Amino acid sequence: MTHIDLNCDMGEMPDAVFDGTQESLMPSLTSVNIACGGHAGDARTMRATVEQALRWHLAIGAHPGYADRANFGRLELHLPPEAVADAVLGQVRTLADIAANCGASLTHVKPHGALYNQAVKNRVLARAIADGVARWNREVVLVGLAGSTMLDVFREVGFRAAAEGFADRRYEADGTLRSRKFSDALIRDPAEAARQALSIATRGKVIASNGVEIAVDAHTICIHGDTPGAPEIARAVAHTLRQAGVELKPLSC
Repeated sequence: MTHIDLNCDMGEMPDAVFDGTQESLMPSLTSVNIACGGHAGDARTMRATVEQALRWHLAIGAHPGYADRANFGRLELHLPPEAVADAVLGQVRTLADIAANCGASLTHVKPHGALYNQAVKNRVLARAIADGVARWNREVVLVGLAGSTMLDVFREVGFRAAAEGFADRRYEADGTLRSRKFSDALIRDPAEAARQALSIATRGKVIASNGVEIAVDAHTICIHGDTPGAPEIARAVAHTLRQAGVELKPLSC
């Protein structure tokens, strides 16, 4: 049977964390990536998100990003590798300590926003991310864009790496994500997101923004928690995958 992980970036919007919106996504997921104090998140949102994830028996991962809250970590920065490694280490360790106090442990780390997208093609930056995590724990899975150089770097450092596809983002012909500066970068229609997720899971293919079919060989599929209508998208994706015989299970299994 085909299987895949379904992950979501969480702990980024305090209102959603505490008003039930965030937790409403969780029945559809197998993993969560929790903002850990860089682009978003604080001790209160981290603890609440960990506790919610535990209620739904989800794998818990860290989601470190640039400490640039004004731009939600989505503005490209050019920091020395040592600074990036230090920031990643600090954020991941903070979440790991909070998770441990809740009786949980982290299974994976997925960079956020501009840090993620820059590392797709920047080996030095990808190495800095891996080095930061390695100073804490080498046994977790590092998540990166399917088909990208960052996955090669993660493996070279000695990590298990998981290739990621996206249900709610459009792609460029080179396999990178379409920039959010374009109005069509997000897929907001649950049915369309579900079709793209199913194509990734069963065919390893998506249709890029120029209409060309490209390869996306993924171990995990992301739904962004801040995409408008995210709970509906998550439900549609999970239902469509399960109806097609795709088993949903976390990377740690």
